[in-house]
Amino acid sequence: MASSKTGIDTEALIAQYEQATNRQGQALRQAVHDTTLKALQQRELTLKAIKEVVRSVTEAAAQGAARNTQGVDIDAMLAQTVAGVDDAVRQAVQASQRALQQLLDQGLDLREKQVKKAMDDIEKMEDMVFQTMRKATSSAALAPMQGAWAQALMLFGQGDSATGQAAGEAVEQLLAKAQAAAREGRAFNQRAAQAFMDHYATLVSGVLIGMSEAMGAAPAAKPAPARKSR
Repeated sequence: MASSKTGIDTEALIAQYEQATNRQGQALRQAVHDTTLKALQQRELTLKAIKEVVRSVTEAAAQGAARNTQGVDIDAMLAQTVAGVDDAVRQAVQASQRALQQLLDQGLDLREKQVKKAMDDIEKMEDMVFQTMRKATSSAALAPMQGAWAQALMLFGQGDSATGQAAGEAVEQLLAKAQAAAREGRAFNQRAAQAFMDHYATLVSGVLIGMSEAMGAAPAAKPAPARKSR
C-alpha cells in the first residue's frame, strides 16, 4: 500500500528491509535512493514536500530494519539507508541550483524575496534531512536501534553529507553568477521574475526529471503546474 501523501509503496520497502541479508547492502541503498528520487520527481519540490518524502522513506526503512531476522549487520544496513536518501536529496539540491540558474539567466535578482527564500531552502536542506531522519527513527518502538541510527546519521552532524556539500557549492556558485550578472548590468524584469517564481517548485521538479533522463533512469510523471495563490 502506498503512502497517501508521498505515493511511496512503503509496504514493499518495509518488506525488502525485513528480508535483506548482508549481501544486499548495496541493493538496499539503491532501493532507497530510487524510491526517494521517484517520489521527489512526482511533486513540486518545496522544502516541505522533500521533508515528507524523506520522512516516509526513513520510517519505512526503520520499520523494516527493526523486523529483520536475517542476522544482518544493522550498522552497515542503516549506513546504506542514510547514503541512499542523502544521494537522492543531493540530486534535488542540484536541480534547485540549475533551476535558479535558469532564472538568473532570465534576469532574476537575488534580492527578490522569493529568490532569497529559494536560496535559504537550499542552505537548510542538510539540516532538514538530518532532523527529519532523526525524528523518524526516534520512536519508542525503535529504541533498541537508536544508537545505530545515531551513528549512521553522524555524517550530517559533521557536515560531510552529499546534500550539505551540494548545497554549499550551489549557493556559492549562484552568488558568483549573480554578482557577475550585476557587474554586466543585466536588465531585471519584475513581472517576468514573478511569473517564473510562481512556478519555481514545478520547474525544479522538471529539472530533476531531466537530470534522471540524462542519466538513463526511468523518469516519473511530471507534476501538474502550480496554481497561483489568490
